[in-house]
Amino acid sequence: MSDIQSNIKILPNTIYDIAKAAGVSIATVSRVFNEKGRVRESTREKVLAVADEMGYHPQVFAQGLARKKKNSIMMFVPIISNHFFMEVLSAIQDKLTAKNFELNIVHITSDEDPFKQVEYQIKRQWADGYLFVSLHFSESKWEIFEKFDVPISVIDDSNSLFDSVNVDNVEGSFIATDYFIKKGYRRIAYLSAMPDSVPVKERLLGYEKALTQAGIQFDESLVQRGDDMARDGFTEKSGYQAMKKILSINPLPEACVCASDIKAIGAIKAMDESGIHIPLIGYDNLTIAEYIGLSTVHQPIYKMGAEATESLIKRIGKPKTESTKLIYKPELIIRGSSEVKSERKIA
Repeated sequence: MSDIQSNIKILPNTIYDIAKAAGVSIATVSRVFNEKGRVRESTREKVLAVADEMGYHPQVFAQGLARKKKNSIMMFVPIISNHFFMEVLSAIQDKLTAKNFELNIVHITSDEDPFKQVEYQIKRQWADGYLFVSLHFSESKWEIFEKFDVPISVIDDSNSLFDSVNVDNVEGSFIATDYFIKKGYRRIAYLSAMPDSVPVKERLLGYEKALTQAGIQFDESLVQRGDDMARDGFTEKSGYQAMKKILSINPLPEACVCASDIKAIGAIKAMDESGIHIPLIGYDNLTIAEYIGLSTVHQPIYKMGAEATESLIKRIGKPKTESTKLIYKPELIIRGSSEVKSERKIA
C-alpha cells in the first residue's frame, strides 16, 4: 500500500485540500462549488474563503476546465496603443501561431487595482499560460500569483519566481548619458515620465550614475516630465510638454537623454517649433527611430517577446523546471539627433 501511495502525485489546491482546510467533507465542497444541495450559509462562506486563499476558483471545478489543455495563452498589458507593445505583440503572435496557440489579450486599466484584475483572470484558469507585459508588482504580489500553480512568463520586468525577459535599463541610460559626457557636455537634461514607473526609476538611476562617476552634481531642475501622464507619460504629447520645460531653462542644457523614443519624437517637435535644438538620445530603438535619424538606446523588443513566449510554451509542457531570468544588454545606436550642435534659430 505504501509503495502505491509513494507513486501518487497529489495536485496542490484541489477540493481535497479545501475540504481539509475548511474542516468539511468533500461532498460539502462539491455542493458549494456546484451550487446544488443544501449548505449552511456560514459553511458556504468558509469554503469559498478557503478556496480563494488557495487560489482555487469554483468555476474551474464546475466547468471541468482545470488541468485541461486549452491551446490558449492570455496576455496582460497595461497599454495597448503603444509602439513597444505592438513590437512585442508581433513576436508573441509569430511564436504562438507556429505552435497552434490562440492569444487572448487583457487590457489592465489604471481605473482599478491592476493586481486584482490579473488575479480575477488567473483564478478562472481559462488559459494554459499567462504573459505579463510591462506590469510591475511587489515580490509579495508575485508570491500570490505563484500559488495559482500556472505557467507565467514576464516581459519588461523580473522577479525570482517566474521566467522573465528584460533589458538592463540602468545600463541603457548610463551609456546614453556617458556618451554626452565624453563629448564634453556637463549640463545634460533628462526627459522623464511617470516617476513611479519601474523603467523610469531604473533609467533615471542610470542617468544619475553616469553623472556621479563623471563628478557632475545631479541637478533636479534638469529632470523634467510632461503634465500629461496618459500611458505613464510615455507619449509624444508628454515628450513635447517636457521639452518645452527643458528649453525654458536658463542657461540652456547642452544635451538631453529621453526615457523613450516616443517621448523623443514629441521633444523634437517642441524643438522645431521653438527654433532651439540640442543633442538628443531616445530609448527603445523603435522602427521609426531609424527613419527620423533618432539616436537611441536599443533594446531587442521583438527578441524579448519571442524569448518570453518560447519559455512559456516550454513551461506548459514541463511546469516544474527551474525559472529562468534573461537580461539583455542595451546598445547605443548613434544617428543624427545626438550630433547636432546646440543652436537657436532666429525667425
